[in-house]
Amino acid sequence: MSSLVFTLATSDIELLQILNLQQQNLRSTQSHEIEADQGFVTVQHNFNILQEMNNEARHIIAKDGEIVIGYALAMTKFFQDKIPELSSMFDLLDNLEVDGLRIGDDKYIVMGQVCIDLKYRGKGIFKGMYEKYFEKYKPLYHWVITEVASRNTRSLRAHFNVGFKEIYRYDEPGIEEWVILRY
Repeated sequence: MSSLVFTLATSDIELLQILNLQQQNLRSTQSHEIEADQGFVTVQHNFNILQEMNNEARHIIAKDGEIVIGYALAMTKFFQDKIPELSSMFDLLDNLEVDGLRIGDDKYIVMGQVCIDLKYRGKGIFKGMYEKYFEKYKPLYHWVITEVASRNTRSLRAHFNVGFKEIYRYDEPGIEEWVILRY
């Protein structure tokens, strides 16, 4: 980790590196043992949607030199109907009440997915990316929301450790139980 930086994704090369890291960590490509121990990501993006998301709200990346070794995707409500796997989450968020406030009545951003290269895990990268994420987006949005599969215990622990709180749990029948977190 000679020249580690936390920054915003600005180039197509960085987006392609995000997609490569995503592919390596998809639930569908992991053994059950690795999935349970190291966590996983569930949604596979294509370059065009990742680029469109980045144009709307820049993704946060961790780089070691010129190599993307971690990412935290930023996703606004604009993408509610553009990523079919996530439309039910946005519908739920728009109507979910927390502390007497309906999330959909306020400005929120969804941290769409977070992933760190296996060799860099446990070294503070997760925390560093979220510090950059909050620095960039907390002044603009009342809520930073994310959704984590309940069986992805590594990711849940990491999110709780940086200050996220559980606000709701729901079951997507036949697919997954999800935990919605807010910061």
